[in-house]
Amino acid sequence: MYLYVELWNVTQKWMDLSREERKDFFDKVGPGIQQLMGSGVELTGWAMNDEHTPYRSDYRYMAVWTLPSIDAVKELEKAVADSGWHKYFSQVNARGEIIPLNKAIDNLINLEKQSTSIIE
Repeated sequence: MYLYVELWNVTQKWMDLSREERKDFFDKVGPGIQQLMGSGVELTGWAMNDEHTPYRSDYRYMAVWTLPSIDAVKELEKAVADSGWHKYFSQVNARGEIIPLNKAIDNLINLEKQSTSIIE
């Protein structure tokens, strides 16, 4: 199982659309989301980033997904790209195979100095 997190802000192109055009966009995207969910993809939820979140990211919107396989992850990514989403939203993503807490902690404890996750 994979966890997938999307964070995004709207672009000026989105703001330039009328409300009707925005609605039309989501009317077209909706069936694709439903199709993905029919294949075992679970949408945990969409949310707006709380302004009072400690160490808050600069992204206003988010979605969290659980997907059964890396193939399903790639299918989600393709569906998002094919929908034209990135024309209207500035987005960053995080994805990874779900692991038990003890494995995540063990990984953090046993990191080597040459790890690519080190931020200086």
